[in-house]
Amino acid sequence: MTSRMARVKPRWGAKALAAICGLLLTAAMSAVAQPAPPAAASPAAGATLQRIQATGTVVIGHRESSLPMSYVANGVPMGYSVDVCQHIAQALGRHLKLREVRTTYRMVTSSTRFDAIEKGEVDLECGSTTNTAARRQRVAFTISHFIASSRIVVLSSKPYERIEDLEGKVLASTAGTTNIDSLAREAVNKSVRVRIEPAKDHAEGFGWVVSGKVDGFAMDDVLLFGLRASHSRPADLKVIGKPMTIEPYAVAFERNNAELKAVVDAELRRLIQTRELHRLYDKWFTQPIPPQGINLGMRMPHLLVDSLKYPSDYVPQ
Repeated sequence: MTSRMARVKPRWGAKALAAICGLLLTAAMSAVAQPAPPAAASPAAGATLQRIQATGTVVIGHRESSLPMSYVANGVPMGYSVDVCQHIAQALGRHLKLREVRTTYRMVTSSTRFDAIEKGEVDLECGSTTNTAARRQRVAFTISHFIASSRIVVLSSKPYERIEDLEGKVLASTAGTTNIDSLAREAVNKSVRVRIEPAKDHAEGFGWVVSGKVDGFAMDDVLLFGLRASHSRPADLKVIGKPMTIEPYAVAFERNNAELKAVVDAELRRLIQTRELHRLYDKWFTQPIPPQGINLGMRMPHLLVDSLKYPSDYVPQ
């Protein structure tokens, strides 16, 4: 595969970490959400609430291996994002005055998640999805419930500690993610020549590192730590380098539906104000989780703590 070497500056570089918190807080306090540009109506446009009203069911799109955000353990979809969406589903049921609302699940991938929303196959996409301007052309996002950063996992036996150490090596990232582009941009920005292989999902890319097929796998740090912790020999792997980007995770759903967005955003604000979101965070990041009872031991990052003080769907890009 040819190297991905287009000379584009990183979307959010590591040096922006110190300033990003201020950007989020200032933008949030201005209470001005950035409207997405108009787009052609999709088959699902305006249909989500009507579909839920008719069926009494909310379809949650989930991932297979985005631990602890959204993954499958013992055949059951679960995770921090999935729990958030279960609360949203109940809020939608209350809004529609349904006597009972059911949730069903449909697995999506990095490549299929937005198609699934546009086609009306899922009502809420509850994975590890970053809110970006390009994606807002296709779907809407609610208030961010997590903020990650993109880094690289490598074998501990290798002498790599930063991206500059990977000159001439083969790296991987998951197709359809922001990470695969930010990895190429970071390599160009640091004048590092690498070859980038697209993996079909996070588990495959991580497995390539373990098997030695590639030298490193770039993905959001929280997912890398989750993959590492669930590996049979976690000490065999390490996460290296400074953050290449900042990734604000949010639930995705049908765009151009003001009523739906109002309900979803109101529930996120309720979860934040009652600190239920903090309790969900502790459940998935500071306590043992299925299927192996691993504990990530990740205290809520300061960037997320500060952003939740002024909940907003604004993302400065």
